[in-house]
Amino acid sequence: MTARILGSTVTDRITGFKGVAVGHVEYLTGCNQTLVVPPVDAEGKLRDGQWFDDQRLQVSEGVPVTLDNSATPGHDAAPSRNY
Repeated sequence: MTARILGSTVTDRITGFKGVAVGHVEYLTGCNQTLVVPPVDAEGKLRDGQWFDDQRLQVSEGVPVTLDNSATPGHDAAPSRNY
């Protein structure tokens, strides 16, 4: 699995955890992982995302989420200073 799944809805084959793939990391050791963020809960509160080994994930059918960051890519923004 590669970074091209970003934006797709994925499900962890072991736990059934389901959400959108929003991050991907590749390690020198080959233990590549994807960050999966689930939808909000019944009260509309955000739930924590979880990292999963790529081989555990199955991509769901459907159109991936896409964002147009061309106007505000973020690389020029100062980091948060909320301590």
